[in-house]
Amino acid sequence: MSDVIKVLIADDHVLVREGLRKLLELDPLIEVITEVGDGQGAINIVRKAKPDIVLMDVNMPGTDGITATKVIKKERPATKIIALTIYEDEEVVEMVKAGVSAYVLKDVAGIELVNTIHKVSQGEVVIHPRVANRLVKELNRDNYNKNEIRLTKREKDVLDFLVKGNSNKDIAEAMFISEKTVKNHLTSIFRKLGVRDRTQAALYALKNNIVAKQ
Repeated sequence: MSDVIKVLIADDHVLVREGLRKLLELDPLIEVITEVGDGQGAINIVRKAKPDIVLMDVNMPGTDGITATKVIKKERPATKIIALTIYEDEEVVEMVKAGVSAYVLKDVAGIELVNTIHKVSQGEVVIHPRVANRLVKELNRDNYNKNEIRLTKREKDVLDFLVKGNSNKDIAEAMFISEKTVKNHLTSIFRKLGVRDRTQAALYALKNNIVAKQ
C-alpha cells in the first residue's frame, strides 16, 4: 500500500497516547493526525479530519469507546476502528457488535500493532487470540440456528477464505473471480448469516461449524 494511513489515537491516558504516537511515527506509511482523551473527542475529530483508522480505547470517561464506535461507524463507515484494551472482558462482544475491525490487547508487541493497522487498512479483520476465545464463548450464548443458513458452494468458499484472514483481493485471485464478485458474495453471506461485517461473519462461521476450524 503506497498511501499514507491517517490514524487518530483515542485514549484517556496521556502516557499511552504519547507512547502510541512515538511508535506509529516510526512507520513512514502511518500519519498520526492527533490524539484525544475521550470518545466524544474522537467523534468530533472523525467528523472533521476523516481519519482512515481510529485506535479506540474501550474504557474512557464520559463517552466510552463502545458508544463512540457506534456513532462513528454510523456516520462514517469508511473509518475503521481498532479497539484497544487491557482486559479480555465482556465488552469484547459489544465492541465487535459496534463495528470494530480489530480488537487487540494493550500488551501487544509494537510491531504487531503496526502490522494490525496495515492489515485493517486493507480490509482485513484482526482479533487477538485471547480475545477471540472470550468472544466465541460469549457468542455461544446467543440464539443462532445454523440449520436455517443456506449458503451456496461459492459463498462457503468465500467464507472459508474470509475466516482464514484473506482480503477481498486475495479471495478474488484464489477463486479466479473479480473483487466486485467477492463483494457481492460477502453481501449475500452477511444477509444470510444475519451479521454486519467480516468479524461477525468469521466468528459465526467458526461457532456454527459452517467452515472448518483453523
